[in-house]
Amino acid sequence: MTEQTLSIPEAARICGDVLDRVEQAVVGKRPALELVLSGILSGGHVLLEDFPGLGKTLAARSFAQALGLRFRRVQFTPDLLPSDVSGSFVFDQKRGEFVFRAGPIFAGLLLADEINRTPPKTQAALLEAMQERQVTVEGETFPLPEPFHVLATANPVEYEGTYPLPEAQLDRFLLRVAFGYPSADEEWDVLSRRVTRQREDQHVEAVIDAAGLIAVQRVVERVSVEESVGRYCVDLAAATRRHQQVLVGASPRGSLALMLTARARAVIGGRDYVVPEDVKAVGIAALAHRITVRPELWLHDVSGASVVRHVLSSVPAPPTARPLPRWEPEVRARPS
Repeated sequence: MTEQTLSIPEAARICGDVLDRVEQAVVGKRPALELVLSGILSGGHVLLEDFPGLGKTLAARSFAQALGLRFRRVQFTPDLLPSDVSGSFVFDQKRGEFVFRAGPIFAGLLLADEINRTPPKTQAALLEAMQERQVTVEGETFPLPEPFHVLATANPVEYEGTYPLPEAQLDRFLLRVAFGYPSADEEWDVLSRRVTRQREDQHVEAVIDAAGLIAVQRVVERVSVEESVGRYCVDLAAATRRHQQVLVGASPRGSLALMLTARARAVIGGRDYVVPEDVKAVGIAALAHRITVRPELWLHDVSGASVVRHVLSSVPAPPTARPLPRWEPEVRARPS
Protein backbone atom coordinates (compact mmCIF):
# COMPACT_ATOMS: atom_id res chain seq x y z
CA MET A 1 0.00 0.00 0.00
CA THR A 2 1.24 3.49 -0.82
CA GLU A 3 2.02 5.51 2.28
CA GLN A 4 -0.05 8.67 2.61
CA THR A 5 0.57 11.73 4.76
CA LEU A 6 -2.46 13.77 5.80
CA SER A 7 -2.94 17.01 7.69
CA ILE A 8 -5.44 17.42 10.51
CA PRO A 9 -7.99 19.28 8.32
CA GLU A 10 -7.68 16.64 5.59
CA ALA A 11 -8.20 13.83 8.08
CA ALA A 12 -11.18 15.65 9.61
CA ARG A 13 -12.80 16.08 6.19
CA ILE A 14 -12.34 12.37 5.47
CA CYS A 15 -13.93 11.50 8.81
CA GLY A 16 -16.86 13.79 8.08
CA ASP A 17 -17.33 12.21 4.64
CA VAL A 18 -17.23 8.69 6.12
CA LEU A 19 -19.85 9.58 8.72
CA ASP A 20 -22.05 11.23 6.09
CA ARG A 21 -21.87 8.13 3.89
CA VAL A 22 -22.71 5.80 6.77
CA GLU A 23 -25.63 8.06 7.73
CA GLN A 24 -27.09 7.40 4.30
CA ALA A 25 -27.83 3.91 5.62
CA VAL A 26 -28.07 4.38 9.40
CA VAL A 27 -30.54 7.13 10.23
CA GLY A 28 -30.24 9.54 13.15
CA LYS A 29 -27.36 7.92 15.06
CA ARG A 30 -24.57 10.44 14.47
CA PRO A 31 -23.21 10.48 18.07
CA ALA A 32 -23.07 6.67 18.19
CA LEU A 33 -21.49 6.51 14.73
CA GLU A 34 -18.84 9.01 15.82
CA LEU A 35 -18.00 6.72 18.72
CA VAL A 36 -17.67 3.71 16.41
CA LEU A 37 -15.41 5.66 14.05
CA SER A 38 -13.34 6.88 17.00
CA GLY A 39 -12.76 3.28 18.02
CA ILE A 40 -11.65 2.31 14.52
CA LEU A 41 -9.37 5.33 14.14
CA SER A 42 -7.78 4.40 17.48
CA GLY A 43 -6.91 0.99 16.07
CA GLY A 44 -9.37 -0.81 18.35
CA HIS A 45 -12.45 -3.00 18.22
CA VAL A 46 -16.02 -1.97 19.02
CA LEU A 47 -18.90 -3.88 20.57
CA LEU A 48 -22.36 -2.77 19.41
CA GLU A 49 -24.77 -3.93 22.09
CA ASP A 50 -28.48 -3.29 21.79
CA PHE A 51 -31.78 -4.99 21.05
CA PRO A 52 -32.38 -6.60 17.62
CA GLY A 53 -33.44 -4.46 14.69
CA LEU A 54 -31.71 -1.20 15.67
CA GLY A 55 -29.16 -1.09 12.83
CA LYS A 56 -26.08 -2.69 14.42
CA THR A 57 -25.29 -5.03 11.53
CA LEU A 58 -26.15 -2.37 8.97
CA ALA A 59 -23.77 0.08 10.66
CA ALA A 60 -20.90 -2.42 10.62
CA ARG A 61 -21.38 -3.23 6.93
CA SER A 62 -21.71 0.45 6.05
CA PHE A 63 -18.47 1.35 7.83
CA ALA A 64 -16.64 -1.42 5.96
CA GLN A 65 -17.95 -0.06 2.65
CA ALA A 66 -17.22 3.60 3.45
CA LEU A 67 -13.69 2.76 4.66
CA GLY A 68 -12.97 0.53 1.66
CA LEU A 69 -12.09 -2.49 3.79
CA ARG A 70 -12.48 -6.15 2.93
CA PHE A 71 -15.61 -7.19 4.81
CA ARG A 72 -16.36 -10.62 6.23
CA ARG A 73 -19.30 -11.60 8.40
CA VAL A 74 -19.58 -14.47 10.88
CA GLN A 75 -22.99 -15.36 12.27
CA PHE A 76 -22.32 -16.64 15.78
CA THR A 77 -24.53 -19.59 16.70
CA PRO A 78 -24.47 -22.15 19.55
CA ASP A 79 -22.84 -24.79 17.31
CA LEU A 80 -20.12 -22.54 15.82
CA LEU A 81 -16.59 -23.93 16.30
CA PRO A 82 -13.37 -21.90 16.83
CA SER A 83 -12.00 -23.29 13.56
CA ASP A 84 -15.03 -21.83 11.76
CA VAL A 85 -13.68 -18.40 12.70
CA SER A 86 -9.89 -18.72 12.54
CA GLY A 87 -9.53 -21.39 9.85
CA SER A 88 -8.11 -24.91 9.78
CA PHE A 89 -5.69 -27.23 8.00
CA VAL A 90 -7.21 -29.37 5.27
CA PHE A 91 -5.61 -32.13 3.21
CA ASP A 92 -4.81 -31.14 -0.38
CA GLN A 93 -4.95 -34.34 -2.43
CA LYS A 94 -3.11 -32.81 -5.41
CA ARG A 95 -0.17 -31.67 -3.28
CA GLY A 96 -0.37 -34.59 -0.87
CA GLU A 97 -0.08 -32.38 2.21
CA PHE A 98 -2.10 -30.37 4.68
CA VAL A 99 -2.58 -26.70 3.78
CA PHE A 100 -4.06 -23.90 5.82
CA ARG A 101 -7.49 -22.68 4.79
CA ALA A 102 -7.95 -19.20 6.20
CA GLY A 103 -11.17 -18.46 8.06
CA PRO A 104 -13.31 -15.33 7.79
CA ILE A 105 -11.20 -13.61 10.45
CA PHE A 106 -8.67 -12.77 7.73
CA ALA A 107 -10.39 -9.54 6.73
CA GLY A 108 -10.03 -5.80 7.08
CA LEU A 109 -13.24 -5.54 9.06
CA LEU A 110 -14.84 -8.59 10.64
CA LEU A 111 -18.46 -8.43 11.69
CA ALA A 112 -18.94 -10.84 14.58
CA ASP A 113 -22.71 -10.87 14.44
CA GLU A 114 -24.57 -11.72 17.67
CA ILE A 115 -21.32 -12.71 19.35
CA ASN A 116 -23.07 -13.54 22.61
CA ARG A 117 -25.18 -16.27 21.00
CA THR A 118 -22.24 -18.69 20.96
CA PRO A 119 -20.57 -20.43 23.93
CA PRO A 120 -17.46 -18.89 25.56
CA LYS A 121 -15.09 -21.38 23.88
CA THR A 122 -15.87 -19.97 20.45
CA GLN A 123 -16.01 -16.39 21.75
CA ALA A 124 -12.46 -16.91 23.00
CA ALA A 125 -11.30 -17.72 19.45
CA LEU A 126 -11.26 -13.96 18.84
CA LEU A 127 -9.09 -13.10 21.86
CA GLU A 128 -5.67 -13.65 20.29
CA ALA A 129 -6.72 -12.04 17.03
CA MET A 130 -8.09 -8.91 18.71
CA GLN A 131 -5.05 -8.38 20.93
CA GLU A 132 -2.11 -9.75 18.94
CA ARG A 133 -3.40 -9.30 15.37
CA GLN A 134 -2.60 -12.95 14.66
CA VAL A 135 -4.12 -16.42 14.91
CA THR A 136 -2.46 -19.66 15.93
CA VAL A 137 -3.76 -22.93 14.49
CA GLU A 138 -2.15 -26.26 15.41
CA GLY A 139 0.95 -24.50 16.68
CA GLU A 140 1.47 -22.36 13.58
CA THR A 141 0.96 -18.60 13.74
CA PHE A 142 -0.53 -16.54 10.91
CA PRO A 143 -0.50 -12.71 10.92
CA LEU A 144 -3.71 -10.88 10.13
CA PRO A 145 -3.91 -8.16 7.45
CA GLU A 146 -3.55 -4.48 8.31
CA PRO A 147 -5.75 -2.78 9.20
CA PHE A 148 -7.78 -5.34 11.12
CA HIS A 149 -10.85 -4.42 13.16
CA VAL A 150 -13.68 -6.33 14.77
CA LEU A 151 -17.15 -4.84 15.02
CA ALA A 152 -19.19 -7.23 17.12
CA THR A 153 -22.91 -7.05 17.70
CA ALA A 154 -24.63 -8.41 20.78
CA ASN A 155 -28.09 -8.55 22.24
CA PRO A 156 -28.38 -7.55 25.92
CA VAL A 157 -27.45 -10.44 28.21
CA GLU A 158 -30.94 -10.59 29.68
CA TYR A 159 -32.33 -11.33 26.21
CA GLU A 160 -33.32 -14.99 25.78
CA GLY A 161 -30.76 -17.33 24.23
CA THR A 162 -27.56 -15.40 24.94
CA TYR A 163 -24.29 -16.16 26.75
CA PRO A 164 -22.54 -13.47 28.82
CA LEU A 165 -19.24 -12.35 27.29
CA PRO A 166 -16.23 -13.23 29.48
CA GLU A 167 -14.63 -10.25 31.22
CA ALA A 168 -11.35 -10.90 29.38
CA GLN A 169 -13.06 -10.56 26.02
CA LEU A 170 -15.14 -7.55 27.03
CA ASP A 171 -11.91 -5.83 28.01
CA ARG A 172 -10.53 -6.40 24.49
CA PHE A 173 -13.19 -4.09 23.07
CA LEU A 174 -12.02 -0.51 23.11
CA LEU A 175 -15.61 0.77 23.20
CA ARG A 176 -19.09 -0.56 23.78
CA VAL A 177 -21.75 1.45 21.96
CA ALA A 178 -25.56 1.33 22.06
CA PHE A 179 -27.77 2.87 19.37
CA GLY A 180 -31.08 3.03 21.17
CA TYR A 181 -34.52 3.33 19.62
CA PRO A 182 -35.07 6.06 17.01
CA SER A 183 -37.44 8.94 17.46
CA ALA A 184 -40.75 8.92 15.59
CA ASP A 185 -39.36 11.24 12.89
CA GLU A 186 -36.23 9.15 12.49
CA GLU A 187 -38.25 5.96 12.22
CA TRP A 188 -40.45 7.50 9.56
CA ASP A 189 -37.27 8.57 7.74
CA VAL A 190 -36.21 4.91 7.68
CA LEU A 191 -39.55 3.90 6.18
CA SER A 192 -39.62 6.68 3.57
CA ARG A 193 -36.06 5.93 2.46
CA ARG A 194 -37.01 2.28 1.97
CA VAL A 195 -39.96 3.27 -0.24
CA THR A 196 -37.79 5.66 -2.27
CA ARG A 197 -34.98 3.13 -2.64
CA GLN A 198 -37.33 0.44 -4.04
CA ARG A 199 -35.08 -2.37 -2.84
CA GLU A 200 -34.07 -3.94 0.44
CA ASP A 201 -30.28 -3.82 0.22
CA GLN A 202 -28.27 -0.65 0.80
CA HIS A 203 -24.82 0.17 -0.51
CA VAL A 204 -22.48 2.90 0.72
CA GLU A 205 -19.82 4.29 -1.61
CA ALA A 206 -16.22 4.10 -0.40
CA VAL A 207 -14.57 7.30 0.82
CA ILE A 208 -11.08 5.86 1.35
CA ASP A 209 -9.32 2.49 1.17
CA ALA A 210 -7.21 0.52 3.62
CA ALA A 211 -4.16 2.69 2.97
CA GLY A 212 -6.23 5.82 3.53
CA LEU A 213 -7.52 4.50 6.85
CA ILE A 214 -3.98 3.76 8.01
CA ALA A 215 -3.01 7.32 7.03
CA VAL A 216 -5.83 8.77 9.15
CA GLN A 217 -4.81 6.50 12.03
CA ARG A 218 -1.28 7.94 11.80
CA VAL A 219 -2.78 11.41 12.13
CA VAL A 220 -4.50 10.31 15.34
CA GLU A 221 -1.11 9.21 16.70
CA ARG A 222 0.17 12.77 16.24
CA VAL A 223 -2.54 14.30 18.45
CA SER A 224 -1.06 15.76 21.64
CA VAL A 225 -2.43 15.13 25.13
CA GLU A 226 -1.55 17.60 27.86
CA GLU A 227 -0.62 16.14 31.23
CA SER A 228 -3.69 17.63 32.91
CA VAL A 229 -5.98 15.86 30.41
CA GLY A 230 -4.05 12.60 30.71
CA ARG A 231 -4.29 12.71 34.49
CA TYR A 232 -8.02 13.40 34.13
CA CYS A 233 -8.31 10.06 32.28
CA VAL A 234 -6.41 8.38 35.10
CA ASP A 235 -8.60 10.03 37.75
CA LEU A 236 -11.80 8.88 36.05
CA ALA A 237 -10.64 5.26 35.86
CA ALA A 238 -9.40 5.35 39.46
CA ALA A 239 -12.71 6.79 40.65
CA THR A 240 -14.57 3.75 39.30
CA ARG A 241 -12.39 1.50 41.50
CA ARG A 242 -13.29 3.45 44.64
CA HIS A 243 -16.99 3.74 43.86
CA GLN A 244 -19.16 2.18 46.56
CA GLN A 245 -21.45 0.47 44.03
CA VAL A 246 -18.60 -1.23 42.17
CA LEU A 247 -17.14 -4.66 42.82
CA VAL A 248 -14.36 -4.36 40.20
CA GLY A 249 -13.46 -1.03 38.61
CA ALA A 250 -11.81 -0.14 35.33
CA SER A 251 -8.23 -1.31 34.86
CA PRO A 252 -5.45 0.89 33.42
CA ARG A 253 -6.64 -0.34 30.04
CA GLY A 254 -9.74 1.76 30.71
CA SER A 255 -7.81 5.01 31.17
CA LEU A 256 -5.79 4.13 28.06
CA ALA A 257 -9.02 3.61 26.11
CA LEU A 258 -10.21 7.04 27.25
CA MET A 259 -7.07 8.73 26.00
CA LEU A 260 -6.88 6.83 22.69
CA THR A 261 -10.49 7.42 21.66
CA ALA A 262 -10.41 11.03 22.87
CA ARG A 263 -7.53 11.62 20.45
CA ALA A 264 -9.56 10.17 17.60
CA ARG A 265 -12.51 12.37 18.54
CA ALA A 266 -10.20 15.39 18.45
CA VAL A 267 -9.24 14.54 14.86
CA ILE A 268 -12.91 14.21 13.90
CA GLY A 269 -13.36 17.71 15.34
CA GLY A 270 -10.38 19.06 13.39
CA ARG A 271 -7.98 19.49 16.32
CA ASP A 272 -4.48 18.20 17.01
CA TYR A 273 -4.97 18.29 20.78
CA VAL A 274 -7.39 16.68 23.24
CA VAL A 275 -9.73 18.65 25.50
CA PRO A 276 -11.69 17.37 28.51
CA GLU A 277 -14.89 17.47 26.46
CA ASP A 278 -13.43 14.75 24.20
CA VAL A 279 -12.79 12.53 27.22
CA LYS A 280 -16.30 13.08 28.59
CA ALA A 281 -17.86 12.26 25.20
CA VAL A 282 -16.25 8.80 25.11
CA GLY A 283 -16.37 8.13 28.88
CA ILE A 284 -19.37 5.81 29.06
CA ALA A 285 -18.47 3.87 25.91
CA ALA A 286 -14.86 3.38 27.07
CA LEU A 287 -15.42 2.54 30.75
CA ALA A 288 -18.92 1.15 31.42
CA HIS A 289 -18.24 -2.37 30.08
CA ARG A 290 -15.07 -2.63 32.19
CA ILE A 291 -16.96 -2.22 35.46
CA THR A 292 -18.51 -5.00 37.54
CA VAL A 293 -21.37 -3.72 39.69
CA ARG A 294 -22.06 -5.34 43.06
CA PRO A 295 -24.56 -8.19 42.45
CA GLU A 296 -26.98 -7.04 45.15
CA LEU A 297 -27.49 -3.75 43.25
CA TRP A 298 -28.64 -5.26 39.96
CA LEU A 299 -32.28 -5.09 41.05
CA HIS A 300 -31.88 -1.35 41.65
CA ASP A 301 -31.01 -0.60 38.00
CA VAL A 302 -27.40 0.18 38.88
CA SER A 303 -25.15 -0.41 35.87
CA GLY A 304 -21.68 0.38 34.65
CA ALA A 305 -23.11 3.25 32.64
CA SER A 306 -24.80 4.82 35.67
CA VAL A 307 -21.57 4.52 37.65
CA VAL A 308 -19.59 6.25 34.90
CA ARG A 309 -22.18 9.05 34.67
CA HIS A 310 -21.77 9.65 38.39
CA VAL A 311 -17.98 9.61 38.10
CA LEU A 312 -18.04 12.06 35.18
CA SER A 313 -20.19 14.46 37.19
CA SER A 314 -18.13 14.20 40.39
CA VAL A 315 -14.48 14.13 39.22
CA PRO A 316 -13.26 17.69 38.51
CA ALA A 317 -12.20 18.24 34.89
CA PRO A 318 -9.21 20.41 34.02
CA PRO A 319 -9.90 23.68 32.21
CA THR A 320 -9.82 23.71 28.43
CA ALA A 321 -6.39 25.15 27.71
CA ARG A 322 -6.92 26.08 24.06
CA PRO A 323 -9.85 27.50 22.11
CA LEU A 324 -12.38 25.11 20.57
CA PRO A 325 -12.03 24.31 17.69
CA ARG A 326 -9.23 25.43 15.39
CA TRP A 327 -10.95 24.19 12.23
CA GLU A 328 -14.64 24.04 11.49
CA PRO A 329 -15.86 21.17 9.26
CA GLU A 330 -17.81 22.12 6.17
CA VAL A 331 -21.58 22.24 6.58
CA ARG A 332 -23.05 19.39 4.60
CA ALA A 333 -26.63 18.79 3.63
CA ARG A 334 -28.14 15.77 5.31
CA PRO A 335 -28.50 12.82 2.91
CA SER A 336 -32.01 12.38 1.69
